[in-house]
Amino acid sequence: MANKRKANRGKVAEDLGKPSRWRLQHGAVSEPLRGQDPDTGRPATQRRMVDSLGQMLANGSITPAMHEAGCMFRTQFRAAMLDSIRVSALVRVSGGSDDGPTEHQAAARRRVAEALSLFGGTDTACGSCLWHVVGMECSVREWAGRQGWGGRAINHVQGQGILVAALSVLAVHYGLVPRSMVA
Repeated sequence: MANKRKANRGKVAEDLGKPSRWRLQHGAVSEPLRGQDPDTGRPATQRRMVDSLGQMLANGSITPAMHEAGCMFRTQFRAAMLDSIRVSALVRVSGGSDDGPTEHQAAARRRVAEALSLFGGTDTACGSCLWHVVGMECSVREWAGRQGWGGRAINHVQGQGILVAALSVLAVHYGLVPRSMVA
């Protein structure tokens, strides 16, 4: 009797054509894009995770210019290599060297610092929101729960308002919206 196994009748096979329940709990997913795998040529279905800026643009919370300003800041942030993703130090590799940031990275870091200086740096609510939500790509809810302001937590709705305000200032800074339209 010890060798007999119970039949697994309670489990229903998961539909592999849809995102799993685990995947859906981590944020919205776009509609499937059908195409071909570039390596094998086989048909493939790809789904994209929708980012915070994309969701806010789709909801009408921000304008296309504000979305573009956020994308520009994110691109500069990535070029500056300020995100938490790091590779092994080149000093460990034979023949490698660690000369510090390249000229491209240093220029991108200056542009990020210039943009953050509009808000008073990363110690302010807008600067911290840009750093974490746009640069590090955290969710607004995650940033608002982690950020303390005067000893009190920020509600995620207030966090979204802070992000909208920061993106509107960035849009003017990058020249996407004329200064005459803001005031």
